[in-house]
Amino acid sequence: MIRKRRKVKKIRGSRTCGYGSHKKHRGAGSRGGRGMAGGHKHKWIHIVKYKPDHFGKYGFTRHPSLVKEPRTINVGEIDELVQKNRDKFKVEDGKIVVDVTELKYEKVLGKGKISCPMIIKALEFSEKAKEKIEAAGGEAVEL
Repeated sequence: MIRKRRKVKKIRGSRTCGYGSHKKHRGAGSRGGRGMAGGHKHKWIHIVKYKPDHFGKYGFTRHPSLVKEPRTINVGEIDELVQKNRDKFKVEDGKIVVDVTELKYEKVLGKGKISCPMIIKALEFSEKAKEKIEAAGGEAVEL
Protein backbone atom coordinates (compact mmCIF):
# COMPACT_ATOMS: atom_id res chain seq x y z
CA MET A 1 0.00 0.00 0.00
CA ILE A 2 1.34 3.41 -0.95
CA ARG A 3 1.18 6.21 1.63
CA LYS A 4 0.85 9.84 0.59
CA ARG A 5 2.23 11.10 3.91
CA ARG A 6 4.87 9.63 6.14
CA LYS A 7 3.53 7.77 9.12
CA VAL A 8 6.11 9.39 11.41
CA LYS A 9 5.60 13.13 11.23
CA LYS A 10 8.67 14.07 13.29
CA ILE A 11 11.56 15.12 11.16
CA ARG A 12 13.83 12.15 11.77
CA GLY A 13 17.50 12.64 11.05
CA SER A 14 17.50 16.41 11.31
CA ARG A 15 19.34 17.97 14.21
CA THR A 16 16.47 20.10 15.51
CA CYS A 17 13.38 18.04 14.53
CA GLY A 18 11.43 21.10 13.46
CA TYR A 19 11.96 23.28 16.54
CA GLY A 20 14.26 25.85 14.91
CA SER A 21 17.32 26.35 17.05
CA HIS A 22 18.38 23.38 19.16
CA LYS A 23 17.88 25.54 22.28
CA LYS A 24 14.18 26.02 21.68
CA HIS A 25 12.96 22.55 22.63
CA ARG A 26 14.21 22.69 26.20
CA GLY A 27 11.99 23.21 29.25
CA ALA A 28 9.38 25.93 29.05
CA GLY A 29 11.70 28.90 28.70
CA SER A 30 11.06 29.50 25.03
CA ARG A 31 7.29 29.77 25.54
CA GLY A 32 7.38 32.11 28.52
CA GLY A 33 6.55 29.54 31.18
CA ARG A 34 4.17 26.60 31.35
CA GLY A 35 0.40 26.94 31.07
CA MET A 36 -1.06 30.19 32.33
CA ALA A 37 2.24 31.45 33.76
CA GLY A 38 2.71 35.15 33.08
CA GLY A 39 -1.02 35.75 32.62
CA HIS A 40 -0.79 38.91 34.75
CA LYS A 41 2.55 39.95 33.26
CA HIS A 42 4.10 39.21 29.89
CA LYS A 43 1.10 37.23 28.49
CA TRP A 44 -1.48 39.84 29.53
CA ILE A 45 -2.48 40.75 25.97
CA HIS A 46 -3.30 37.10 25.25
CA ILE A 47 -5.54 37.01 28.35
CA VAL A 48 -7.34 40.22 27.40
CA LYS A 49 -7.93 39.06 23.85
CA TYR A 50 -8.72 35.35 24.18
CA LYS A 51 -9.70 34.72 27.83
CA PRO A 52 -11.30 37.93 29.15
CA ASP A 53 -13.26 36.09 31.90
CA HIS A 54 -10.21 34.30 33.32
CA PHE A 55 -9.59 36.75 36.15
CA GLY A 56 -12.14 38.26 38.53
CA LYS A 57 -15.36 37.15 40.17
CA TYR A 58 -19.02 37.66 39.44
CA GLY A 59 -22.26 36.66 41.10
CA PHE A 60 -22.48 35.49 44.68
CA THR A 61 -22.81 32.29 46.70
CA ARG A 62 -25.41 32.11 49.43
CA HIS A 63 -24.31 31.15 52.91
CA PRO A 64 -24.81 27.39 53.52
CA SER A 65 -27.12 28.09 56.47
CA LEU A 66 -29.50 29.95 54.13
CA VAL A 67 -29.62 27.30 51.41
CA LYS A 68 -32.72 25.20 51.96
CA GLU A 69 -32.60 21.60 50.81
CA PRO A 70 -35.58 19.73 52.26
CA ARG A 71 -35.48 16.00 53.05
CA THR A 72 -37.86 14.38 50.59
CA ILE A 73 -39.89 11.19 50.37
CA ASN A 74 -41.89 9.85 47.45
CA VAL A 75 -45.57 8.93 47.51
CA GLY A 76 -44.68 5.33 46.54
CA GLU A 77 -42.29 5.01 49.50
CA ILE A 78 -45.01 6.21 51.89
CA ASP A 79 -47.39 3.61 50.42
CA GLU A 80 -44.79 0.84 50.97
CA LEU A 81 -44.28 1.93 54.60
CA VAL A 82 -48.04 1.85 55.19
CA GLN A 83 -48.42 -1.59 53.59
CA LYS A 84 -45.63 -3.06 55.78
CA ASN A 85 -46.65 -1.41 59.08
CA ARG A 86 -50.43 -0.82 58.91
CA ASP A 87 -50.89 -1.29 62.65
CA LYS A 88 -48.50 1.60 63.51
CA PHE A 89 -50.57 4.29 61.73
CA LYS A 90 -53.80 5.91 62.95
CA VAL A 91 -57.03 5.63 60.98
CA GLU A 92 -59.54 8.52 60.64
CA ASP A 93 -62.75 8.26 58.59
CA GLY A 94 -61.44 5.09 56.92
CA LYS A 95 -58.24 6.87 55.82
CA ILE A 96 -54.77 6.14 57.14
CA VAL A 97 -53.08 9.20 58.70
CA VAL A 98 -49.36 9.60 57.93
CA ASP A 99 -47.40 12.49 59.47
CA VAL A 100 -44.25 12.69 57.38
CA THR A 101 -42.55 15.09 59.84
CA GLU A 102 -42.52 12.31 62.46
CA LEU A 103 -40.51 10.24 59.95
CA LYS A 104 -38.07 13.22 59.69
CA TYR A 105 -39.07 14.24 56.16
CA GLU A 106 -40.20 17.69 55.04
CA LYS A 107 -41.44 17.40 51.46
CA VAL A 108 -43.52 14.78 49.62
CA LEU A 109 -42.73 14.11 45.94
CA GLY A 110 -44.93 12.36 43.39
CA LYS A 111 -42.98 9.28 42.27
CA GLY A 112 -44.83 5.96 42.68
CA LYS A 113 -48.45 4.90 43.22
CA ILE A 114 -50.90 5.00 46.12
CA SER A 115 -53.08 1.93 46.68
CA CYS A 116 -55.36 3.23 49.48
CA PRO A 117 -56.75 6.62 50.57
CA MET A 118 -54.44 8.43 53.01
CA ILE A 119 -54.27 11.71 54.87
CA ILE A 120 -50.65 12.78 54.49
CA LYS A 121 -49.30 15.66 56.60
CA ALA A 122 -46.10 17.43 55.52
CA LEU A 123 -44.50 20.87 55.29
CA GLU A 124 -44.51 20.87 51.46
CA PHE A 125 -45.98 18.87 48.56
CA SER A 126 -45.10 18.82 44.89
CA GLU A 127 -47.98 19.30 42.44
CA LYS A 128 -47.77 15.68 41.22
CA ALA A 129 -47.87 14.38 44.80
CA LYS A 130 -51.02 16.37 45.58
CA GLU A 131 -52.69 15.09 42.40
CA LYS A 132 -51.89 11.45 43.18
CA ILE A 133 -52.98 11.68 46.82
CA GLU A 134 -56.30 13.30 45.89
CA ALA A 135 -56.86 10.88 42.98
CA ALA A 136 -56.59 7.97 45.46
CA GLY A 137 -59.26 9.59 47.63
CA GLY A 138 -56.94 11.05 50.25
CA GLU A 139 -55.91 14.51 51.48
CA ALA A 140 -52.65 16.44 51.42
CA VAL A 141 -52.42 18.58 54.56
CA GLU A 142 -49.71 21.24 54.69
CA LEU A 143 -48.46 21.98 58.19
